[in-house]
Amino acid sequence: MLKASVAIVLLAFGGAASAAEVTVSAAASLTNAFKEIGAAFEKEHAGDKVLFNFAASDPLVQQIAKGAPVDVFASADQDAMDKADGLKLLAPGTRKNFASNSLVLIAPQGGKVPVKVVADVAQAAVTRITIGNPASVPVGRYTKAALEHAKLWAVVEPKLILGTSVRQCLDYVARGEVDAGFVYATDAAIVKDKVTVVATVPTETPVTYPIAVIAAGPQATLGRQFADYVQSPAGQAVLAKYGFGRP
Repeated sequence: MLKASVAIVLLAFGGAASAAEVTVSAAASLTNAFKEIGAAFEKEHAGDKVLFNFAASDPLVQQIAKGAPVDVFASADQDAMDKADGLKLLAPGTRKNFASNSLVLIAPQGGKVPVKVVADVAQAAVTRITIGNPASVPVGRYTKAALEHAKLWAVVEPKLILGTSVRQCLDYVARGEVDAGFVYATDAAIVKDKVTVVATVPTETPVTYPIAVIAAGPQATLGRQFADYVQSPAGQAVLAKYGFGRP
């Protein structure tokens, strides 16, 4: 009887010990898709948990560089991942592109200022335009490059309301606090009852998302498993559901 009791206790302890938490720092635009992917991953890894930290990509790199206990990093552009790579934060050979997106110009539904094409952002009537801060937010970098290419940056810059993430920009437009904004197509789709997609904006650099395992992450094995799951058919199906394309 005693042996049986000890066996049960050891089995319970072993089960608890095997459970782990993987921490994933991911671009804000991945919030909805990654939450669903995380739930699916947990179902396949009984007892394990996925903890998410969503924000603009550059601040996430800074957090990891300062020692935040992160296992996986998913960025909204190559530039942020290059910064992480340059700081030797990535586990060698784990960096992979897993999704793509597109840049769009949106306006509040029922907005007072008519914005029908990208060139309309130059109108005098358009006084407030939101973009992600190019210094720290990938969508801002894509936007600035696109507007410079279209010869619109100089006239638009004085009107800009800079967001700390693409989701903040989306909120500004959805609440009607600005006349227009530049976000990803996947973000616009989340609040399609509140914003109108005016146009898809060509970008010289494709909007691609890389993922990598962090070298100093406390859960290296589970981190690799999560990164692999994102790239698996199941993970790709969830991303497609939220409008992301293949890399």
